[in-house]
Amino acid sequence: MNNQKTAEQLAAIQKEIGKVVVGQEAVVESLLLALLCDGHVLLEGAPGLAKSLLCSTLAATLHADFSRIQFTPDLLPGDILGTPVYNQQTGEFRTHRGPIFTNILLSDEINRAPAKVQSALLEAMQERQVSIGDESMSLPPLFMVLATQNPIEQEGTYRLPEAQLDRFLFKLNIAYPTHTEEKEIAKRMALNLALPEATPVLTPDDILAMRAAVDEVRVEDKLYDYAVDIAEATRDCAAQGLPQLQPLIRYGASPRASIALIIAGRARAMFAGRDYVIPDDIKNSGGDILRHRIVLSYEAMAEQVSADEIVKTVLDHVEVAK
Repeated sequence: MNNQKTAEQLAAIQKEIGKVVVGQEAVVESLLLALLCDGHVLLEGAPGLAKSLLCSTLAATLHADFSRIQFTPDLLPGDILGTPVYNQQTGEFRTHRGPIFTNILLSDEINRAPAKVQSALLEAMQERQVSIGDESMSLPPLFMVLATQNPIEQEGTYRLPEAQLDRFLFKLNIAYPTHTEEKEIAKRMALNLALPEATPVLTPDDILAMRAAVDEVRVEDKLYDYAVDIAEATRDCAAQGLPQLQPLIRYGASPRASIALIIAGRARAMFAGRDYVIPDDIKNSGGDILRHRIVLSYEAMAEQVSADEIVKTVLDHVEVAK
């Protein structure tokens, strides 16, 4: 696949999403990178920042199946996965498939459901299959979980387990719009007119072909070392020349982070129309990949040091070996 053509197609998706969602260009780019990487995304932001609209619009540009699950405290795993249903006429059980059997799944306010419901997604996110009773069923080749959570309200919410956080390729922080962007939003919504609709640009098969091409993007051996050094700097800070960070980190990033840095680096290179990775391709995704994979110590929380600050220090310090 021609990488320049791929870059143009991805730019066309960005343009279509921009017709519906004002601003958030960096977030849109990261969503497309995750799509190329066959990864899942956790979006965190205050209410009213168009997180759900962004997810549904992405699906619309891909001509992909889209399902939305509103996570609530009374939700059950079967409401997501499906459940065996007894057929009285045949005397047999028939599997009723849940909304998880789709291309893009929006898990809205995922932290409002208890851990047993959140964990129902684990097998699907990692193995791309679902077990219902004694039957295992494969999910579509294009399957992506987009989960949202609100960082403000804590009442009635449940913290996502580290094991589940680790399965998200990116955690994206959704910021407030700029003055100009919010003015444009106000103009659109105040007129009470129908929102513009995104036109499908690609199909799921097109995305699968792009993913195969991502694997062909060249990565020099020293860039593998670079990705591993970044991940190791969150675990053994002193060995990477950052002893001041050691008391601030309870648990560092797992090897999934190293893998994610390489895969995201390849996707960024393709996004730029290149067939080779440069260090900035890896570094520029570091924040989105690492911020949710670091468990802060009590000392860090007492000193109000954020994971983003630690990640920035790591990325600024670790360099590619000569």
